[in-house]
Amino acid sequence: MSDAWLVGRSRELLAQAQSQTPDPDYLLATSDDLLAEARRRGEPRIVAHLLRAAAVVRLVIPELADLADPKLDEMLTYTRRHGLTVLEADARALRARRALATGAEDTALTEAACALAMFDEELTPDSMSDHRTYQRTLAFALADIGLVLTQLGVYELADQVLARAHVAVREGGGPHEIAVHMLNRVRLLLGWGLRLERVGKYDLANRQFRVAADLATAFEGPFRESLFPRVEGVPAADQDPVVGAAHALAEPGPGHIARLTTLLDHAKYARQLIIVAIALARCLERADQPAEALAVLHRARTEVDGDTSEPTLMLCLVREYARLSGPNGGVRTSGALAEYAAALESELWTMRETKITTLNARRQHERMARAHGAIAQQALQDPLTGLPNRRALDARLAALVSARDSDPLSVALVDLDGFKTVNDRGSHAEGDNVLRVVAGTLRNAVRTDDLVARYGGDEFVVLLPGATLPAAEAALDRAVEAVVDLPAVLSRGVTLSVGVVSLRPHESPSEVLSRADAAMYQAKRQGGCRVIAVAGDRQETSADATGTTSTPRPTTRALPRSSRGATARATPDPDSGTDTAPGTNPAPASAPPAGPAPAPAAEPTAGPTATGPTTADQPDRPSEPDHAGEPDHTGGVHQPDHAEAPVDATELLELGDSAEPTRLLRPVEVADPTELLTAVAPASPGEPPHAGDPADDGAADNGAADDGAADDGAADDGPADDGPADDGGDALSRCGQDRPTAQVTGWKGH
Repeated sequence: MSDAWLVGRSRELLAQAQSQTPDPDYLLATSDDLLAEARRRGEPRIVAHLLRAAAVVRLVIPELADLADPKLDEMLTYTRRHGLTVLEADARALRARRALATGAEDTALTEAACALAMFDEELTPDSMSDHRTYQRTLAFALADIGLVLTQLGVYELADQVLARAHVAVREGGGPHEIAVHMLNRVRLLLGWGLRLERVGKYDLANRQFRVAADLATAFEGPFRESLFPRVEGVPAADQDPVVGAAHALAEPGPGHIARLTTLLDHAKYARQLIIVAIALARCLERADQPAEALAVLHRARTEVDGDTSEPTLMLCLVREYARLSGPNGGVRTSGALAEYAAALESELWTMRETKITTLNARRQHERMARAHGAIAQQALQDPLTGLPNRRALDARLAALVSARDSDPLSVALVDLDGFKTVNDRGSHAEGDNVLRVVAGTLRNAVRTDDLVARYGGDEFVVLLPGATLPAAEAALDRAVEAVVDLPAVLSRGVTLSVGVVSLRPHESPSEVLSRADAAMYQAKRQGGCRVIAVAGDRQETSADATGTTSTPRPTTRALPRSSRGATARATPDPDSGTDTAPGTNPAPASAPPAGPAPAPAAEPTAGPTATGPTTADQPDRPSEPDHAGEPDHTGGVHQPDHAEAPVDATELLELGDSAEPTRLLRPVEVADPTELLTAVAPASPGEPPHAGDPADDGAADNGAADDGAADDGAADDGPADDGPADDGGDALSRCGQDRPTAQVTGWKGH
């Protein structure tokens, strides 16, 4: 049982449902079974087609019409969710037909306007369907819209829609689609001709009747090969009421009476009853049987009483009855009816023009609303990756921070390791491809409710509402591993450095992003391809007896490159009392405890540096306020100044898993304003610099595989760093060049 068989079988059911003697129970059960099979397979286009079939079966059979609403609503929701614009417009048209059946003409106008607005857009053919299948789907949707407009009496617009459907049928339709299209055209022309007669345009009306008769003659061929139930060897004019009425209205006469009498007994829908009754009454009038003609019209009025599906044709029936009843009702009755009819026609003509104006206005409104939605989406979307952009990120983060139920909220900042190398060695086009691949991988690694946004350049931000820090850390570990596992031809060797933090109480969006940025750079300093998680709950610092402050060490978790995604958590070293990552060498146990070293003597300078005059040039400069114990923008705590020489500022620097979590940076006076940040020297002469830290991205710390500038000591005013490869120094160099902080230059660690 193929997908094509399911769709073909649904078309057969629709043809049977519109026959004169349908079997409601069989059609209902069979259509539901086909829909269940389509849902089991899960292909969106097949499910949408079968939803349409189930809805139409209920819609066209009067006793099942009340069951159509849930299927129509489901079809509209499903097609909108899967971006099936043509079938979404079809769902709108079918909902309009249902609204007319319940007397909600204004609702029908709105639904028809929405359907027309969708076809006003430039439709892109469905790449998952072949050309003929797409054109057939297009033809069905346009036919349903044209039928609704015919029922509303807006024949000019209906004619335009069916002309477009004709093109689609010619390119993708078979005999059945051709037969359906020709039958819809006949219905349109007959209703249009009857409407023209009501305003005295008899010549135009007769022209429409003649064209309808010609189409009815041409209908015979496709009808014999269509899916409509029929009696073999019997002409279509003797089996279909509308086709038989078309011949009679073009040339009324006694020769059509027997055929139309039989067709009137088999008429099923209101439009069939009204058209056949009017045609038969005119043939009886030509045969000098006015009483029989009035009886036919009276019967039709009785049978369609209360039916609101054909408001325009209903007025045509009333007018025909008034016209034929005049001679037998006396001059007074005849004159009253004629006068009433004239006033009614004038009013209805005005209402008709109002309908057209309203329809066009609502159509324009829907078109503008859809265009506005597309523009708004573009304004909040990154054009390269398709992810939300910075504007969308700021709005979402602000909403989550201000919401009362935003706790917990984890925020991660993701940066690509080695991305600059991709652009330098390959091309920017390759870099764009890498960004797209990584963006999609990152998006698939988190939950649907999480937001992944492009922050700028090769940085992304992930918002994980409702996720605790361990849960967010695990999700981002999966993302790092997923990028590592990508084929090299897609990733070009890039990996992810991730810093994730948890929102603190009363913390602003900029503050939480700043802490996530600091955690990300800590992951960079430890070699990249890892996740650094910093606990986000606010822990107040407390002063001990000596007046110093202590701060809990942030929890870190790393994902080393050598393990391709395997996580490594810091473990305590029993000898040194510090945490060391697996595979690293702890600092010697004999090393004295680290502490702030005295500042060296300032070097003489000829004048102010690039950042302003030095401390020596400003003897009267007021002292800086004491911020000891207050949290800074990186989540650390300012330390009190115990140095003998005055200082301008202090800054804390996280150094991975070293024995000393923070080091005090002090300003020095430099002659060269371009001096870069240098590596932090160990606190003790016996301590090897960063022993056991993970290797940096580039070999020998020359920036070859780093996304920052090369740090070979050339720009330093001191001796070149000839020690082991120092990932901390390289990270400081990148921080100084790529992400400058607080206008601090020429600083050296002590």
